[in-house]
Amino acid sequence: MLKYFFLPFFILSSIYVLAITSDMADKIVTFSRVMRVSLCLLTVFIVISIVSLLVGSSQVGMGSLFKALLAMMKGEDLSLFTTEKTILFSIRLPRIIFAGIVGASLSAAGVVFQGLLRNPLADPYILGISGGSAVGAIVAIMTGISLIPFGVPGLAVSGALITIVLVYGIARTKKELHSTTLLLAGVIVNAFFSAVIMLLISTTNNQELRSAIFWLMGDLSLAEWNEIMLTGSFLVIGFMIMYSYSRHLNLIVTGEETAMQLGVNVERTKKILLLAASLVTGVAVSVSGTIGFVGLIIPHMMRMLLGSDHRLLLPSSALFGGSFLIVADTLARTITAPAELPVGVITAMCGAPYFVFLLRRRTV
Repeated sequence: MLKYFFLPFFILSSIYVLAITSDMADKIVTFSRVMRVSLCLLTVFIVISIVSLLVGSSQVGMGSLFKALLAMMKGEDLSLFTTEKTILFSIRLPRIIFAGIVGASLSAAGVVFQGLLRNPLADPYILGISGGSAVGAIVAIMTGISLIPFGVPGLAVSGALITIVLVYGIARTKKELHSTTLLLAGVIVNAFFSAVIMLLISTTNNQELRSAIFWLMGDLSLAEWNEIMLTGSFLVIGFMIMYSYSRHLNLIVTGEETAMQLGVNVERTKKILLLAASLVTGVAVSVSGTIGFVGLIIPHMMRMLLGSDHRLLLPSSALFGGSFLIVADTLARTITAPAELPVGVITAMCGAPYFVFLLRRRTV
């Protein structure tokens, strides 16, 4: 019965944590405040991960978890915990870590895209990166390269990199990178890749078609430690780059001319941030498929509750996005157990109503 209380627990605990910090939304962001909010959200993330570790089609109690952990710490024989060990540490734990990394990657990238493009509808897929990754992944599935280690992620990352170069090449005029031109270029490239995806899917057999569609809707079931290390490394490096430019991003959001007058190299900053966010997104999409709404609604929620200062918005969005995707993936693997739903179905069912709420809130 624990799984039926999992989502309400997540919602209530998150609201409680954010209620503690939301009353400071208009105050100056300090290092202590960033650390305080981050620690609160990190606590929620850890609690959510532990609860998710215990939830699934095969029930594993808290006592079994602690006994297995204690035996591992003491170096004792784990033969009595073979089943529990396999379920907890070989199946669920990698998937939970993977979901947290992907959710954090998409949310952090969403913050950067919304800030740079100054468009509340911008998300990590706005530049067509998901389309390029999807084309690469489907080609890998159709040609059998998916059976090779890093086959699907390798071609998907290649597709994302080609997309980044293509969009930048179209949008760049006279050594300048205009936000509006970049946005339009991304929409055009994404539309083209969508047509290519439909063409490829229409020529596949039934098994390849099912694999391709499941990947397109988001799939975290094949989480491996190699993919986790790859995605986590890109997230850490990309986040460090994005956070180091958070002050510059604050100034760019207020106006590029103002930022230039205050000494910010706007063009250089935009290129670095867009490249970092695009690579983080491309790697995340290459191993998880296209998971919608995470990079759109999480930055919105954090901005409403904590303010628009990117020094606070980036870490809070990353932590909350990771927690959100862990919850979504837990629901995806338990609602129809022993079968599974694509995690993108859950995020869309949660994200679409929230997005409608945002639209109504702005227009009413």
